[in-house]
Amino acid sequence: MKCAIGQDSHRFSKNSQKPLILAGVLIKNHKALDAKSDGDVIYHALTNAISGITSVNVLGKTADEMCKNGIIDSKFYVLEALKSLQHDILHVSFTVECKTPVISSYIDNMKENISNLLNIDKKDIGLTATSGEGLTSFGQGDGIMCFCLITVG
Repeated sequence: MKCAIGQDSHRFSKNSQKPLILAGVLIKNHKALDAKSDGDVIYHALTNAISGITSVNVLGKTADEMCKNGIIDSKFYVLEALKSLQHDILHVSFTVECKTPVISSYIDNMKENISNLLNIDKKDIGLTATSGEGLTSFGQGDGIMCFCLITVG
């Protein structure tokens, strides 16, 4: 059994025409995150967590090349990371910190997307959100941060 943690964060874009996407879910009527890709911090944190298990980094050089080729959907970065994973995923847990958007109404759809992407049951996915009481720039509304813990066996 192994576990690894992944983290990602992005600030909100001042003038992006892109939508806000979290775990593949469109968050309507909200500013996008500033990123070369779709800026999906949940999928980016997951990609980094998988890289923590496999020691094969995807975000950075590989994802940058994918962006240059027009692949900005972060689900494909997760799929790229999964190619090196030689273990069964037992559980993933996410915590998201932001002031806005309030993501509680989106969590079930996010877990559904993660479940389908990883081919694991929704009961094996934890996803929580916090404002951090405004103690960090994320809780103050400047962007979104996500941590992901993955357990494999």
